[in-house]
Amino acid sequence: MSMPTPSCIWPVGAELGEGPLWQAAENALYFVDIKGRRIHRLAAQTGEHRSWQAPDQPGFLAPLGGQAFVCGLPDGLYRFDAASGQFGKLMDIEAHLPGNRLNDGFVDARGRLWFGSMDDAEQASSGTLYRVDENGALSTQDSDYVITNGPAMSPDGRTLYHNDTVRRVVYAFDVAEDGTLSRKRVFAAIAGEGHPDGLAVDADGFVWIALFGGWRIERYSPEGEHVAEVRFPCANITKLAFGGDDLRTVYVTSAWKGLDAVERQQQPQAGGLFTFRSPVAGQVQARCKVAL
Repeated sequence: MSMPTPSCIWPVGAELGEGPLWQAAENALYFVDIKGRRIHRLAAQTGEHRSWQAPDQPGFLAPLGGQAFVCGLPDGLYRFDAASGQFGKLMDIEAHLPGNRLNDGFVDARGRLWFGSMDDAEQASSGTLYRVDENGALSTQDSDYVITNGPAMSPDGRTLYHNDTVRRVVYAFDVAEDGTLSRKRVFAAIAGEGHPDGLAVDADGFVWIALFGGWRIERYSPEGEHVAEVRFPCANITKLAFGGDDLRTVYVTSAWKGLDAVERQQQPQAGGLFTFRSPVAGQVQARCKVAL
């Protein structure tokens, strides 16, 4: 499969750009800058962009409907209203671990919310993968992560993928009807430069993994075979989302976090928002239906 060359469509200069989220009803992409404590929106048709200041480090956004989102901040889940720019707390998370923050998250086809926590100093194995069900119940799904990343699910809803960034391993889990995970196994071990960051699964069930420090996104078959990659002009590629009318326009976040002054000069587009056209479509973005 021939893979395209990405282009930078917004040199926003995010310190830690993350969590791209396509909103079809708005024909717009939202994403966060975790370390910059910002939420950004890009209108796909006009190129108009808008930004909001977050009260703390926003790890992810999950759509609630309209211009409302669940936002993962270090101490819990918040409701973010893009129309007003206001934040309101929904649920405390890990109050006993003040050194942790929330990181990556996504909504599955049933509307359940999955997200992870991590040690903000990126040293302790205090990270946990969580699920919030439709009734608002919070449950622990896996633990012992320094940096959790990239929860995403196969098109049939039977396999969940989750990254252990520091160990450079992507895990796969079986998913029961009630969301219970089992049969944890290594789906892919990253070879070469980079650590697995955010990921997405396309409509054919292939897994696309962004590599922080790896200058690329790798694509894997459902069997875990590395089949293709997309190269970038900067090292820290963080996550991708499929968007556009046909879900074949891929949006990719990046970061300048960790680069020294020389590297930042050599990588002027680091922290920018990139795009390319995919030969296959992604999956439809579900709306979060949990009672929070």
